[in-house]
Amino acid sequence: MSISLAVLEDVVREAGSIALAYFKNLKNMEVNKKSPRDFVTAADVAVEDFLKEALAVKYPQFGFWGEESGQSANQTNRWIVDPIDGTHSFSRGQYFWSISVALEIDQELIAGAVYAPALNDYYCAEKGRGAWKNGFPITVSSETNLADGMVATGFACLRSYLPDNNLDRFGRIAQNTTGQRRFGSAAMDLCLVADGQVDAFWEQELNLYDVAAGALIAREAGATVTDFQGNEGLFPKQVLVTNGKILSQILPLM
Repeated sequence: MSISLAVLEDVVREAGSIALAYFKNLKNMEVNKKSPRDFVTAADVAVEDFLKEALAVKYPQFGFWGEESGQSANQTNRWIVDPIDGTHSFSRGQYFWSISVALEIDQELIAGAVYAPALNDYYCAEKGRGAWKNGFPITVSSETNLADGMVATGFACLRSYLPDNNLDRFGRIAQNTTGQRRFGSAAMDLCLVADGQVDAFWEQELNLYDVAAGALIAREAGATVTDFQGNEGLFPKQVLVTNGKILSQILPLM
């Protein structure tokens, strides 16, 4: 099965326009919590509703799994969607949030798009064909020394309930790298590795819809995607993405 990346881009960019309309009117937008650790806004729901309907019109053969509406129809071949990854950042008027859409067929990621509307950066990839940002091919960085590297990580809204809350891991890695960043959107972080802007990213306790599209984009740009033990594959509860050249140096710190 194949899709058109151009068609996907049209749909995702239109979803971005919907999100931006809410983003420009934040003072009148209600922000709620689905749980003590998870934010949701009217924009999340509106963007997901649009994507669910628009993708069903274009590709009725695929099912849908969205963060807000859950799973529906065919889950063997499905779209995996996070309507706004980085909702907390979005709700505070910060620019690092994104729309993440991936196509999974028979448990294999086939295509993905991550769009940051406030930055107007559009990333996409198709399995075996490479990755692009705003129409231009991208690749991971050439950094070979972790000590000179820049890394990114993430922390959810509340981690006090977790014995392993990433603070110790962050402390170890921060002492062994030149730059550390926390942008607030895992989907965007993965794309920044793909684009060579950071050399590695890790986070834990995520969901597949947070990382599916970004992981494919990173892989197609030459990144390694593993768990914290170095096992290859996409494990949302332990995601480590590197340019490949510093993997052996960062693994002992995980």
